Amino acid sequence: MGRPVVECYSQNKDELIIVIGDNNEAFNIKAHLSPSFCCLTFPEAIQRARKNSVDLFETIVNRKIVEVRQFLNERCFALVFDDGHKLLFKMHGNRSNIILFGINNKALKIFNGHLRKDLELDFTKIDRPIDQSKQAFVESSEHELFPTFGKVVHHYLKNHQYETKDVEGKWDILTNTLHLLNQPNFYIIENDQGLSLSLLPLQGIIQEFQNPISAVNNFFSKYISTASLRMEKKTALSHIQKGLSQSSNYLKKAEEKLQKLSVGSGYSQMADIIMANLHQIKAGESEVTLTDFYNDNRPITIKLKQNQSPQKIAENYYRKAKNQSKELSNLKNSISAKQKLKQSFEAHIAAITAISDYKVLRKYLKENGLEQQKSKTDSTQKPFKEVEYQGFVIYIGKNSKSNDKMLQSFTFKDDLWLHAKDVSGSHVIIKYQSGKVFPKNVIEKAAQLAAFHSKRKSDSLCPVIVTPRKFVRKRKGDPAGAVVVDKEEVILVEPALG
Repeated sequence: MGRPVVECYSQNKDELIIVIGDNNEAFNIKAHLSPSFCCLTFPEAIQRARKNSVDLFETIVNRKIVEVRQFLNERCFALVFDDGHKLLFKMHGNRSNIILFGINNKALKIFNGHLRKDLELDFTKIDRPIDQSKQAFVESSEHELFPTFGKVVHHYLKNHQYETKDVEGKWDILTNTLHLLNQPNFYIIENDQGLSLSLLPLQGIIQEFQNPISAVNNFFSKYISTASLRMEKKTALSHIQKGLSQSSNYLKKAEEKLQKLSVGSGYSQMADIIMANLHQIKAGESEVTLTDFYNDNRPITIKLKQNQSPQKIAENYYRKAKNQSKELSNLKNSISAKQKLKQSFEAHIAAITAISDYKVLRKYLKENGLEQQKSKTDSTQKPFKEVEYQGFVIYIGKNSKSNDKMLQSFTFKDDLWLHAKDVSGSHVIIKYQSGKVFPKNVIEKAAQLAAFHSKRKSDSLCPVIVTPRKFVRKRKGDPAGAVVVDKEEVILVEPALG
């Protein structure tokens, strides 16, 4: 008591620092009042930042503290100054605040500006006198008599079978609990509910203190470390779970497609049957029933095109058989790769879940390439994502509006334009380099990106339009992203991001 406030400032929107000092040494109070976590700490030393620091509650600077007042049955206390001002610490969880009261006991300023109702508080009416006698308990309940009991106290009562006792038994447990609260040791506890600072001994004690300042400072340090670990885990697991879900969905669809491609007569067999029975097929027929010598000579009906010869129809079936074979091979390879990726995701989830140290987690994420990459500043300003492949720059539109903007403002006639055929998706541009032709593997990579950023991303093979930018035009009145292509070539690729 009798020591003045030397400084009162903030260098974080949820943090207030008060330095109390005299000719000997300073006593520091750091209030952390974020909506998710409310705590006071008392660090031995604080280095004030040169920038992003602002003085607050200037009225109390150089005023001496004459009293620390604890309010009855409220999670509040106040520093009372020699000129009559008071600084109230309202420790109400996500509604915590620090309020300056004037000599007339009316609120003047608040730290958390969004809690405007705190300006209506009357300093003289914060106390809550409650009859906490045994007779009052018999007629009421501990919830009404002791409103400041929090989760830790109720957990302690539950562990002592409080609810199973009669009135006398409950009163005995309550009396003993109050005794411990008034003459406590201080415990840092870690259990299924997380990390907590307790005045009562509960299961999961990891540290015990007799000094409250040491207890709260150690608790805050552990809590921040635990919270950082929890947040990093949550972010990493969310990203991996998303990849696992996408892989599972892809495998389900791919395996269904593989089943469909694998059953029934193949295109090659149908072509063989047509060629073996050319003499039975009459011109102009829309379909013909022939003997399927691949299937115990059972009859098979084959649809025909009236304007095509049987030989041409067989030729088309042979071509489809070749594509089908390639599609089956690509599909099986994709399924195998996705299964390995899925197993990798599952292994990462198990490993990350088991990690209990923040530094170990950061090391694991870095070594396994699981760190979240920060987006570049220019990528948020441009209407496209930019990648480089074998020395060529590739643009990928972000959405229909950005497709238009990219096409109109960031491309030239000699660039190469790509887009998944007949479905919505991103426009993809390969930037032209003077004197160089576009390599086949660069075109295939850009086509894979166009396929992946389209509605065909789950297909095993996707047709992609490839054409010089000069053959792509935007008509007045067309919806965002819609264009007309005057000349095109189509290639088949497997959708891929990497």
